[in-house]
Amino acid sequence: MSSPSLSRAALTEDWQNGGFGLYIHWPFCEAKCPYCDFNSHVSRAIDHRAWRNAYLTELERAAAETRGRVLNAVFFGGGTPSLMDPDTVADIITAIKGHWPTANDLEITLEANPGSVEAGRFTAFGQAGVNRVSMGIQALNDRDLRRLGRLHTVEEALTAFDIARNQFDRVSFDLIYARQDQTLEDWRKELKQALSLAVDHLSLYQLTIESGTAFGDRYARGKLRGLPDEDLGADLYALTQDLCGENGMPAYEVSNHARDGAQSRHNLIYWRYGDYVGIGPGAHGRLTLAGSKWATECHLQPGRWLSGVGKGTSEKPRALLTNTDQATEYLLMGLRLKEGIDLKRYAAIAGAPVDPGALDHLIDIGMVEHSDERINVTDQGFIVLNSVLEALLPD
Repeated sequence: MSSPSLSRAALTEDWQNGGFGLYIHWPFCEAKCPYCDFNSHVSRAIDHRAWRNAYLTELERAAAETRGRVLNAVFFGGGTPSLMDPDTVADIITAIKGHWPTANDLEITLEANPGSVEAGRFTAFGQAGVNRVSMGIQALNDRDLRRLGRLHTVEEALTAFDIARNQFDRVSFDLIYARQDQTLEDWRKELKQALSLAVDHLSLYQLTIESGTAFGDRYARGKLRGLPDEDLGADLYALTQDLCGENGMPAYEVSNHARDGAQSRHNLIYWRYGDYVGIGPGAHGRLTLAGSKWATECHLQPGRWLSGVGKGTSEKPRALLTNTDQATEYLLMGLRLKEGIDLKRYAAIAGAPVDPGALDHLIDIGMVEHSDERINVTDQGFIVLNSVLEALLPD
């Protein structure tokens, strides 16, 4: 048990401005999507008992380092966590609640693909303790679903979505736009349909072509045609902001939209630069221990991670984050949010204020707003967010 002096010291640690979360990575999918650069793998045989035991072992290890912290959110990500055995999810959630005190409104999210087999598991996941589902629908027409390598049809997606919203109070789904041959009017119709379905949260991502993916290889060979030019991409983004705002789902982050109070609490921990434990192959974390902030990263390959759990070597060596590292990360994450960042908090982390010359210039040209000791990026600034961030980053 920690001493009173240590408990008082912990109350002043910076991570508490963002909260404390837990991310659990399930690395398996039924198929690898051509645009995906996440750590996901296709495997014919999965030893669910071995994976259950490994997660429980890692939870115990993480809890020993962070005992007494109030847990605000849990996120099962992937991969496709809806392929997990619901009993495994139940055992993990039971263990989590035994290891940490939890917030009264603890959010437990599970990512799901809308195949019919997974939809049938929603009741079991709800009984296990999951109270929020994030569905990877990605498109609302079958041609584009096939192009994106998705295995479900629109009909299957809508059926699964109906089951999900009858089972869970909080349901989000993802769509990808700026797809091949997609016009502004195409996206307007699709987004209007999405907004008519949405429960409380939408994640709307512009298609990005990442190196190392099937799309990246195809693009490099000149075989990925019909992608929008820069002007159309900006128009698609602007239309997204306008339609979502008009329908009570304003953006609270670059790609995320929610009704009032329905923001993803887990993702807010990232963007508000809290602490979070990452468990599972390739999972990242940020942990403040004894006054120092550490970046953690688990080994990427599922077999390497699984065998490492029993040896206590599931993680790569941790990296100590300097004040400059932390200030950079707070800026990069926090300015993705509409609420922006607290300048006093930034100065406390960095040991110096944001560059006043760079800040004044961005304010003058309408890229950034400043009020009540906070700065936030404007709608105009979000279109060129990387340039805004580059101007403000510490040397």
